[in-house]
Amino acid sequence: MNILLVEDDGRIADFLLRGLQAEGHAVENEIDGALALERARSSRWDAIILDLMLPGLDGREICRTLRLEKNRTPILMLTALDTVEDVVRGLRLGADDYLAKPFAFEELLARLDTIVMRGAHRHTDPDQLLLQVDDLTFDLEALTVRRGNREIELSALEYALLEFLMRESGRVVSRARILQNVWGMREDPLTNVVDVYMRRLRAKIDDPEPIKLITMIRGRGYRFGNGTAHADSAGAL
Repeated sequence: MNILLVEDDGRIADFLLRGLQAEGHAVENEIDGALALERARSSRWDAIILDLMLPGLDGREICRTLRLEKNRTPILMLTALDTVEDVVRGLRLGADDYLAKPFAFEELLARLDTIVMRGAHRHTDPDQLLLQVDDLTFDLEALTVRRGNREIELSALEYALLEFLMRESGRVVSRARILQNVWGMREDPLTNVVDVYMRRLRAKIDDPEPIKLITMIRGRGYRFGNGTAHADSAGAL
């Protein structure tokens, strides 16, 4: 993979450069936020490893700007902040995943592989670039979501969550499956992060509409699609 590493801590940057290069990846490091943004724009990268605290321009602003410009390069955000609120804030800006310092190098590799594979899947499945469930459409190429005539703006992680749910439409999916497929995690260290994102997705997709597409099945997980005009006996989110 061709990776842009944005990290101003020389010790961490050297550790990651050596480790990633030993794994066979081509890695370039940038320590200044403004310069990193220009490099992210000017070259094609398979992934960006982005520190949160940077001189010149912080990681949040870099991530937010790239997503506003429709740059879909997978971003793994690194930070010393590790509360649920900090994690959610970073992900809402468009990061694909979030890793708190200190971290194990093996975990970074696993998360990096997950976000890159997720992005590659989106680009190498030409027969499924337009998803539709009921009156909701998701154009994976243009990265646009519409419910009827209404366009819906989502964060990068919300796009990934919606894509997974639409591909599993009509089936009940557990929180564990959602966490593994969207976040690349096998357990839930963030406790209620799936529920938090499902509530946000429902607010954007379902709240303005009489027909609801997202249903919480108590004790089992969530079902997307098979819209109803009222909560069914399983209970709506």
